[in-house]
This record gives sequence, C-alpha cells and structure tokens, in this order.
Amino acid sequence: MHRAYDLLVVGAGPAGAAAARTAAARGLSVLCVDRRKEIGVPVQCAEFVPMPLLRQVHETVSRVQDVVAMRSVLPSGAEDHRDFPGIMIDRARFDQGLAESARAAGAEIRTHTSFRGWNGERALLEQDGRTWSISARFLVGADGPHSAVALALGLAPQPVVQTRQYTVELRTPYADTDIFLSDDFPGGYAWLFPRGPVANLGLGADRRFADNLKIPLDALHRQMQERGLVGSEILGRTGGGIPVGGIRPLVHPRALLVGDAAGLTHPITGAGIPAAVISGFAAGTAVADFLTGDDEALESYAEDMHDQFGPALERALRRRRSLEAVWHTPAAADDRVMRSSWIAFEEYFAA
Repeated sequence: MHRAYDLLVVGAGPAGAAAARTAAARGLSVLCVDRRKEIGVPVQCAEFVPMPLLRQVHETVSRVQDVVAMRSVLPSGAEDHRDFPGIMIDRARFDQGLAESARAAGAEIRTHTSFRGWNGERALLEQDGRTWSISARFLVGADGPHSAVALALGLAPQPVVQTRQYTVELRTPYADTDIFLSDDFPGGYAWLFPRGPVANLGLGADRRFADNLKIPLDALHRQMQERGLVGSEILGRTGGGIPVGGIRPLVHPRALLVGDAAGLTHPITGAGIPAAVISGFAAGTAVADFLTGDDEALESYAEDMHDQFGPALERALRRRRSLEAVWHTPAAADDRVMRSSWIAFEEYFAA
C-alpha cells in the first residue's frame, strides 16, 4: 500500500465504489477502504432496486428476478395493488461487482480496514489492532448511516430506523412486493420481497415506539405461513440501521459525504441504493474536477444532490413528522392516515 493518495474513500458499498471508480478513471490515485472482511457481507438490505439501476445490475451480474407490482396492506386489511416494476438483486454480488469495476479503473481497495481519524491532510487507518497513517488530498465518506467520517467532520449522529429481516423459503413463484402498514411497525413498515426460491421478510421501526422487533416479525412470519406463501424455516437473519433524517451537510474542507452517510436515503421507504450510486459517481467526478482546478466543483455537487433528492426527502420528512404524533393512538389504525404516509397512494403527494 502506498502512503500518499489523491483520494481516500471510506466505505466500499455502492456509493464508495462508484466514487472510487469515477475518480480513478479520471486519473486520480485512489484508496478505498472498508471495515468488512468481505465486501457486501453481511447483507443488510431487502435487495430491491428500481429499473433505472438496470445498467448497474447488468454490469454486476446481480439480477435474481424481476418484480412487477406492489401490494400495500392497510391497517383494516384493505389492499391496494398497482404496477411497480423493479429488480430483486443479489446485494452482495452487486456491491462486489461495483468494487471490481473500481479496481479495474485503477482504484486500490482494502477490506478489513477501519477509518480512525482525519486532520484534513492525513487519515488514520486500522487493521487487526495495527494503526498507520496515509496522506490524502481529499476524503469521501461513504461509510453508511453511522458514518465515522461524518463524526470526524463534526456532525452529530443521524436518526435511524432499525430493521430486522428473515430469509425464508418461498413456496410459490411470486412477482409482487408486499408492504404492510400498521401500528405494529411504528416509524416504519413491514415487507415481503421475493428472490426466486426465497423471500426477504422484514420490518423497520423507530425504537422510540417499538423496542422489540422480533415479536412483530415472528407474527408476520406466521401470517405468511398461514397464507401458504412461505415456509416455517428461517434460513438467514439480518438487520441494520436506515438513516431517516434527510440530507446532511455534504461539503466539508477537503471532504464530501455520499449515500447513506450523506443522509440521501428516503426517510419513508428506506430506499438508498439509487441515491448511493448516483451520489458516488457525482462525487468522484466532483473531486477530480476540484483537484484539477475547478473551485466550484464541490458546491456544484451539493447543489446537484439537493436538486435531485431534496424535494422528495423533504416531503418524506414531513410525512414522518406527522406520523410521529399518531403512533400508538387510534389514528394509527385509520387507513386514511396510513394512505397519506405511503408512496403508493395519491394522498402521500397531496400538499
């Protein structure tokens, strides 16, 4: 490993790999580090992406199956079924494929390596208890909702929703995503996403309103078994945090934030992969432009991210705030309230 780089990227998920790839392709010397031993593992994701990411899915050979519709289940049991095309992916393979493309562009990627600090010119890294420093002309934080880079830059922790997910046998071919809106999942929702012979069955909730996610998830699992859709055996378990606080300050002295670390994840749906890829590619370009003399490149990156994601995230934040007043009250059982809180319904987009 060299001791001096143009760019250090912390986090080798979709955002970090995209930033590393773009910057390396522009001729920068790039080091991308990730604290995990294996990129993409463990998977902490429902593994659904929208059709605009088809190119990246194809490049990473990560497609599992297509999804054609969304079934949204309201508190009364009423169902709404509408077209909602997308792709179920192998998320580990998706992340690994993006990292491979970054390597092919010339980026150096090191796993099992943690970021420990930054003084604007040098970064402290750690592996297996051994620490060392490198110099870097620029830093990109792509290290997720609990970003160590963001903390080093002086930002407070983001608010997060906690998730818990089981992988279970899918007993029949299925092409819908199932969404469950209920006071049993306050601050979030539950889901079933099909992945060929298995399904991801999970939920997210705000720990201020729900301190035990296993009980409602086990109940949902039983309901899906009674429906004859899934088997009883739990083949895998995962979970993690989803940032729900909206866009954070993106530009810092000699540093940018991207993806979940930047708060670009949708605060209602939890969708973050598209924004991660888009912001990563844009950040890699911005850093390359800045280091070759474009003094406005960083602010242009921030303006672009706000233009692309700001309005949708601001609406989602308003919906979250309005829901916080009704969890564990009779209003949370009102279908009309839940319709106004979910993207499948027209009421969500009303002023």
